[in-house]
Amino acid sequence: MTSSVPPVPASVPRSPDASGGSSRKGRSTLRSPGQLVEAGLIPETMRHDVEEVAARYATAIPTTFLSLIGTPDDPIGRQVIPHPDELISAPSERADPIGDDALSPVPGIVHRYADRALLKPLLICPLYCRFCFRREHVGPDGGLLDDAALATALDWLGEHEQIREVILTGGDPLMLSARRLGHIVRALDEIPHVTTIRIHSRVPLADPERITDELVAAMETDRAMWLVLHANHEREFTVEGRAALKRMQRRGIPLLGQSVLLRGVNDSVPVLEGLFRAMVENRVKPYYLHQLDPAPGTARFHVPVEEGRTLLQGLRGRVTGLAWPTYVLDIPGGFGKVPLGPDYVDTGADRVTDPQGRQHVLSEL
Repeated sequence: MTSSVPPVPASVPRSPDASGGSSRKGRSTLRSPGQLVEAGLIPETMRHDVEEVAARYATAIPTTFLSLIGTPDDPIGRQVIPHPDELISAPSERADPIGDDALSPVPGIVHRYADRALLKPLLICPLYCRFCFRREHVGPDGGLLDDAALATALDWLGEHEQIREVILTGGDPLMLSARRLGHIVRALDEIPHVTTIRIHSRVPLADPERITDELVAAMETDRAMWLVLHANHEREFTVEGRAALKRMQRRGIPLLGQSVLLRGVNDSVPVLEGLFRAMVENRVKPYYLHQLDPAPGTARFHVPVEEGRTLLQGLRGRVTGLAWPTYVLDIPGGFGKVPLGPDYVDTGADRVTDPQGRQHVLSEL
């Protein structure tokens, strides 16, 4: 699909501050098109188009991510800087691509699989990914479950004894205060059939200063607590981010990694290798590599499935099995995740392919 809107230029002149350094220094989170222009992330000529995007989808670029952006269309900038193409929807794109709304029995709960459920206590994030599958819902001004709605959601979990795992997502659960997060974790502790709590978050790398000892202490539980870290490029693993991960690991919280396969961000074997190596080196086990969910205005990030399979195949034998994620598609409409391969066994032809591409007779092995 082509766009009539010109792409973000590869390089935009920076506006030096009075000390001669970058105007990005000392900033808080950038949220408006005007701030993006001032920071040199979009040209003035694009301000009007980006204002139209901002009227529909939230923007937030925290200082940690801001410091990593070399050019607006580099792998970091591309993830977080709004672009006019976001107003162009492809026929295959959906406002609710994985069917959250249809599978929500009460506010804040999504129940897609029999033994687990999502709990979304808020819809606020440290940054807003331009490819987000919940982009129609997330934003800085709403989505926090009040006490009554949270109590209803927790009651629903308590009433459904088949639920063994609760996944805190949103939005980003680690944007909650330590008090609120601790309250939710303690409430889940009191549900006898819940054995596992999982938190999905970008905060440790996107806004590592939020990972305080108090917030980590709020995750203390007798249940199995896991944290799934969202990262898409090895450059996201800053010194501060690595320290935040260690702060959680010292509490005994195991970390998994999930990423989205994104055009212009991580759609090459060397970049994926760097990403997954960075995870393993920081004791984060690569868990899922997601095929892009078809949310509105995200076509510029799309990588075809066959290309994704080829990329994963290119990693086999090149990185340790610890660095090998499952490549998955969340079938649009709420039908669930399925692995996409690549495949090495052809039972019909009685062949198995090794990492170097050589075939062997399966029945003789």
